[in-house]
Amino acid sequence: MVDDPIPQITPPIEDYLKAIYTIGQELGEPRASTSAIAARMQVSAASATNMMQKLAEMRLVEYTPYKGVHLTIAGEKIALEVIRHHRLIELYLAEALGYSWDAVHDEAERLEHVISEEFEDRIDAMLGHPTTDPHGDPIPPKEGRPPDDVHRPLNEVATGDRVIVRRVSDQDGELLRSLSSLRLVPGARITIVERAGYGGAITLERNGETVSIDERLASKVFVEPA
Repeated sequence: MVDDPIPQITPPIEDYLKAIYTIGQELGEPRASTSAIAARMQVSAASATNMMQKLAEMRLVEYTPYKGVHLTIAGEKIALEVIRHHRLIELYLAEALGYSWDAVHDEAERLEHVISEEFEDRIDAMLGHPTTDPHGDPIPPKEGRPPDDVHRPLNEVATGDRVIVRRVSDQDGELLRSLSSLRLVPGARITIVERAGYGGAITLERNGETVSIDERLASKVFVEPA
């Protein structure tokens, strides 16, 4: 009797697993809808459905038509490994090679699939075993899962509250450049001074300076109480 061949884990498969994990983290639940996955991967719903069926056959996800998908233990392990590669590479590019924080994401997207485990370990050691990337996102440990995200988006913070920026969305270079110019980076301490109503501008105080940002930008900044 011949054993079934071990399925090959290709970069597209890794990207889908990473997308499923990330969507689940953003929603606070493990299940992701096919439409959300298709939007994240910028493919048609039919293409996403075909991939979910393939991943289910590989036992990397559990897929129920019309009810979405969630990762198996094996699928989550692969997703976390790719995310660990990505975030370590981002930090290495920023710390060792002088990349700006708005440029590291796209470079890491290309490199995350090809580095060896030895190279990953050397980057980790050289950087002092970091726990977050340049945007404040947690770097998954070598084994296990990162801590659950407890940070709130800035647009949900009430007037008068004082908060610390802990992480920002890293997928939009223009957004990151805007946040950098406003110095709304991980570690910044801010106070919500005024809100102009739903969807309007939010006025912040930072180090004695007052700045205003719109709702869309604020929704990409994640904070915790100061």
